[in-house]
Amino acid sequence: MSQEWLIVGGGIHGVHLAARLIAEAGVPRDRVTIADPAEKLLSRWHSCTDVTGMRFLRSPAVHHLDLHHASLKHFADEKRMRKSDSFTEPYGRPALHLFNQHSAHLIDSLGLDTIHRQDRVVSCKPHRSGVLVKLAEEGWVETQNVLLAIGTSEQPSWPSWALRGHNRVHHVFEPGFQGWPTGEKERVAVVGGGISAVQIALRLAGEGHSVRLVTRHEFRVHQFDSDPGWLGPRVRIDFDKQRQTSRRREIITEARHRGSIPPDVSAALRHALREEKIIWDQQSIEELIPDDELLGVRFADGRVIGADRVLLATGFAARRPGGRMINELIRYADLPCAECGYPIIDKALRWHKNIRVTGPLADLEIGPISRNIAGARAAGDRIVSTVKQKSWRKSISSALTSGAGLFRSESRKSITPVASVD
Repeated sequence: MSQEWLIVGGGIHGVHLAARLIAEAGVPRDRVTIADPAEKLLSRWHSCTDVTGMRFLRSPAVHHLDLHHASLKHFADEKRMRKSDSFTEPYGRPALHLFNQHSAHLIDSLGLDTIHRQDRVVSCKPHRSGVLVKLAEEGWVETQNVLLAIGTSEQPSWPSWALRGHNRVHHVFEPGFQGWPTGEKERVAVVGGGISAVQIALRLAGEGHSVRLVTRHEFRVHQFDSDPGWLGPRVRIDFDKQRQTSRRREIITEARHRGSIPPDVSAALRHALREEKIIWDQQSIEELIPDDELLGVRFADGRVIGADRVLLATGFAARRPGGRMINELIRYADLPCAECGYPIIDKALRWHKNIRVTGPLADLEIGPISRNIAGARAAGDRIVSTVKQKSWRKSISSALTSGAGLFRSESRKSITPVASVD
């Protein structure tokens, strides 16, 4: 095999799982490859968080990409960063700049940038005792294991009424987004009711633009994007016992606070609304009317308002990520999928004996937290545990076969460990 592990995706999940395999499971670094078309690891994370103007993460400081839960706090202490600039309450949530510096330190210390192959995986199929993977630039390579760490960041959700391709209508999470106002103050309509939409509206208002925030629903205020109880075993009991994948999907949908905002962002928004720095319309949009000077935004109640620019912060499409590559893999290997289209996998996140998944593709096993940083850590726990077990069994089998002196068998039913003898 040319390598032992090929990780498809260099985002939050791909980087964390690579770190866990190398630093915890003991896989040699030169036996791991991260395939991602971006120039650098975590590129999509940086572009998506930069555009929102996010200052602090929604998740607590124990959720990061390194191995030990306290690593980020220790890193901040070592760098002598001011606590007031680095963390915020509740739950000691880290500043984005701190999280990014800590992630960059992890990538550098483990040499993860050296195993990043800047290429896109376009095909993947099991072959003999491993997996054949086709890269857009390099062609076919063979690996023993594939980890699909594919997110939804390349499939932003566009409403049916949006004028896709119009030079003043942009989705803020489209790859290569260049729709931010760069000149004089503009009238900007921001569409979306979740944390990203509100943060973008606040950033625009702070830059002096005239901002109208358009949502279909009231603001939903939740500290986290799902109940933190999902991080432990108590809340998971019924989910783990449930064998019907359709019911598991229902539980996930009910548990996720999709399109919600945390209390601190809600407070900042309420202040901006009182100061009339942001205008809020709870309306559905019927259509956009293009004009030489302005875009007309027609609401369901018949009103039409004018905007220089429309920015969509409507999240990502709910469909299974991976597109054609995943579709072809499913057909070729006859891999099981639930009614919702997502993989049916085992507790070790195996979709096939040589193919594991994390992130959205692990929804039906990890649960509501699968897509966030906590989900990456949960996936790491499961995958590393099985890799270490396999490595242990392999070393024991090798020792018994070679007579290396690691064990002495007194009978066929009793194997007793003894000291190694040179």
